[in-house]
Amino acid sequence: MTLPTLLFICTENSARSILAEGLARHKYADRFTAYSAGSAPAVADPRALSTLAAQGISTEGLYAKPLSKYRHINFDYAIVLCNKTTAECANEITAKHLLAWDFSDPKQSSDSHAFETTLHQLAERLSMFVLLYDRQHQHKPLTPLSFFKLLADETRLNALLLIMAEQELCVCELTTALQDTQPKISRHLAMLRKAAVLLDRRQGQWVYYRLNPTLAPWAQACLKQTAVAQQPFLAPLQANLAAMGDRPTRDSQCCSE
Repeated sequence: MTLPTLLFICTENSARSILAEGLARHKYADRFTAYSAGSAPAVADPRALSTLAAQGISTEGLYAKPLSKYRHINFDYAIVLCNKTTAECANEITAKHLLAWDFSDPKQSSDSHAFETTLHQLAERLSMFVLLYDRQHQHKPLTPLSFFKLLADETRLNALLLIMAEQELCVCELTTALQDTQPKISRHLAMLRKAAVLLDRRQGQWVYYRLNPTLAPWAQACLKQTAVAQQPFLAPLQANLAAMGDRPTRDSQCCSE
């Protein structure tokens, strides 16, 4: 099974993100694959490495890296550790979820224990993140009853069938195709995502939705037959989409995963 990916980011990738990567690798190697990078990478601070080593955490492979090193990866979570970097690199990150955790830079502190304090704070924040992640991913098995309830709404049904036909769509494309409001469509997409019928990913400012490839075979077969029966009603919606100008540009490598 492929593990969810985490990318920790700060400006220089020398202290906070290095600490976070080392900590995540040490505590959650069986749960996540952790990386780190910087918008303007420098050199890993020796104090960060020694702080990790003092806690029995391996520093092997920890060094400052540019964001460009990971352009080919569509991360599950990109976690930015300072507000400045959030503004600098939001459009350079390809991730399903972009989180902002603002931690003070221990290099700028006069406290001799600043690195130990930052490591402790990161450990607490990571622990909370993992707890929330587990809660959010405890999906109830999809039953025929719950599945057909999801399909009983016209907006959800058409959005789902359009996503199937196009392989992947973002909210702005669906608002154009369905001629409906963004909040309404987002609510319906959230329901489909919560039921694990759809998956989402973030690319820059856009969030794209696609059919979950692990959806039960009976549900996939039902959707295929429904798409055939619904095609006369889908055709005008697809025409709206085809006429849309300035559609978001996808990263083809990310979309083909």
